[in-house]
Amino acid sequence: MMHRFTWAVLCCLMLGCAVAKHKKEARKKPVVFMGDSITQGWQALMPEFFAGKPYVNKGIGGQTTRQMLARFQADVLDLHPHAVVILGGTNDIAGLGGDMPVDSIFRNIVAMAGMASAKGIKVVLCSVIPAYEYACCKTVKPVPLIAALNEKISRYCREEGIPFVDYFPVLADEKRGLAPVLTGDGVHPNRAGYEKMRPLLEKAIARSYQ
Repeated sequence: MMHRFTWAVLCCLMLGCAVAKHKKEARKKPVVFMGDSITQGWQALMPEFFAGKPYVNKGIGGQTTRQMLARFQADVLDLHPHAVVILGGTNDIAGLGGDMPVDSIFRNIVAMAGMASAKGIKVVLCSVIPAYEYACCKTVKPVPLIAALNEKISRYCREEGIPFVDYFPVLADEKRGLAPVLTGDGVHPNRAGYEKMRPLLEKAIARSYQ
């Protein structure tokens, strides 16, 4: 009986060591930030958020989710990261890639999430941040479109058990645009905006290691 008990304890210890080793190795692998200028600007305005961490910024200004999807293999999957943080869609809504319905934007985001999940990469999806209007495209009314896309992303995350980072409550003003103190152009966060976003994303990334 004592022999069985000792063996059981040893097995538990060995399993615990294996799990701890796996978690330690996971923290050495990259966390890729896939996005547009909002992702790109984060490293420019808050470099200390990335310093000393295995964070890889793959934000490219002006890109739509269609373009992000086209480079997802090279910029994310080929890096064999622990996790990918996906934030995109505002350029699609602005019409930079031509007319793009919300359902099509959503399908591009889901396609990226599915590609990552199929490779065992953890996925973190982010809400599109608020915008009341676009300086480049005054005829576009983004508020209801952003709300519709964010609802689809949020629902998908709940159904799939994927962390959803909802930036909207901490960034939006009474017009459901980006609060003036958090932006210089109504679309991109300034440093104060990224400060609001940071703890939400840190919490989601931490959850990916659990």
